[in-house]
Amino acid sequence: MKRKFRIILITIFLVISPLFMVAQQPPHPNGGANPGAGNGPVGGGAPIDSGSRLLLLAAMAYGIYRFCHTHNEVSITE
Repeated sequence: MKRKFRIILITIFLVISPLFMVAQQPPHPNGGANPGAGNGPVGGGAPIDSGSRLLLLAAMAYGIYRFCHTHNEVSITE
């Protein structure tokens, strides 16, 4: 019973603790100034297209590697 009470108490603490954490607001991207013609979105519109292509290419290469190595094993039966 004592162990279950301790587990329940730790669980309650872990669930409630984020409610008491206070974080600062992020700063305004333009230093508080009104965005003009030269100020773009936060992050500058960074492209992620080539990174996702690279990730897909790596996943396909790994899948082909695993497929070839699992189907090329020789089983010896007597």
